[in-house]
Amino acid sequence: MTRDTVSRSLHDLGLAAWFGGTLANAVALNPAASAAHGDSDTGAVANVGWDRWTPVNAAAIGAHVVGSIGQIQGNMGRLHAQKGVASMALLKTALTAGALGVTAYSRVLGRKVSEQARVPAASGTEPAAATPPDVAAAQRQLRLLQWAVPAVTGALVVISAFAGEQERASEVHKGLVQRIVG
Repeated sequence: MTRDTVSRSLHDLGLAAWFGGTLANAVALNPAASAAHGDSDTGAVANVGWDRWTPVNAAAIGAHVVGSIGQIQGNMGRLHAQKGVASMALLKTALTAGALGVTAYSRVLGRKVSEQARVPAASGTEPAAATPPDVAAAQRQLRLLQWAVPAVTGALVVISAFAGEQERASEVHKGLVQRIVG
């Protein structure tokens, strides 16, 4: 087991920003946008907020992925030798792929909404009566997806905590013995 503070920091900080920023936008930005002075302003406020978050989120995701790759490389010996580490890494990889997919699809829908600069909206994810039908459909999907990203990235935080517990000397020893004994 090697010490790799840089990859661990990239992994953790990237995941923290990805989870926390998306959750904050779902909890605060989307509902707060409805406080704007009219339906068109509501849509504009939500669009500006999410458009400003997108490059920060992309950087956070990039940092997390780079850090994850570094973590895998740094723990390759444990992946092969310690029972339970490979299955945990596979689960983390699957959750990361799921989070990337949900995030990418959310951005595609968000762009559809954002292309309408002053689209009428009741909130960041709720269409108004005058919202164009294709944009309204995208907003309805985003209303669910805004919670999917923090749910999946939150699960990644939990699995990452479990992975950290697997690195305790007592767990490494137990996992090595279980691998050898069967």
